Order: sequence, then structure tokens, then C-alpha cells
Amino acid sequence: MSSLKTIIRLQKWKLDEKRRALAELQSLADRLQAEIERLKEEIAAERDTARGNVEYAFTYSNYIQAAMERGKRLTQSMGQVEAQIAVATDEMAEAFQELKRYELAEEERLKREKEKLKRKEANMLDETALVGFRRRQQEESGVES
Repeated sequence: MSSLKTIIRLQKWKLDEKRRALAELQSLADRLQAEIERLKEEIAAERDTARGNVEYAFTYSNYIQAAMERGKRLTQSMGQVEAQIAVATDEMAEAFQELKRYELAEEERLKREKEKLKRKEANMLDETALVGFRRRQQEESGVES
């Protein structure tokens, strides 16, 4: 196995790892976004409940403060995950480009080998034809004498 094939296998493995990491980050971002949406729905439901119940309205301010803090933390987490996604996307793109460079180098190497083999085969055929021509020449010279 050529060293380029080994490097290509390694690069494919690295690219797969980068894709998995990116997929995990995107999954985390989706879960955080879903949690933010659930919190918004919960706040709306609690607000409606507080409007309809005077006793509950007294505790609503404490609830809304805690919910707002939780929303703030979720939003911060979402921002951090989005930054990580951007970095992971760049890393994956770099790994992909590197893999393609090695694959192109391997294709070029194989192409050169194929051309070399074709030249070698053509030379062998030319040599065979030349030997046959010389033999016929000698036979014709010998027959005429």
C-alpha cells in the first residue's frame, strides 16, 4: 500500500471525526434552542395563570426572575455553542481540503504510473516489431542469396 493511500485513510478518519463533532454540536444547539422555546412557552403559560389567579400573581415575580435568569444562561450557552460550531465547521472544511489534496496527489501518481506502463508496453511492442522486421530482413536477404 502506498504511503499516500495510508495518509488518505488517516485523513478520511480525521474528516469523519470532525463531522461527528460538528453533528454533536449541532444536536446540542438544537436541544438548547428547543429548551429556549419551551421556556418561552412556559413563561407565557405562567403569565396567563398569574392573570387569572390573584394568589399566584404574588409568586409570579419570583418565578419570572428565575425564568429570565435561566433564559439568559440558555442564550449564553447557545452563543458559545454557535461559536464552537463555526470553529468546527472551519476545521471540517480544512480537513476536507487536505483530504482532497492527498486524493488528487494519489490520482496524479496513479496517472503517472499508468503512463509509464503504457510507455514501457509501447517500447516492448516497438522492440518486438523491430526484432521481427530484422528477422524478416535477414530471411529475405538469405533467401535472395
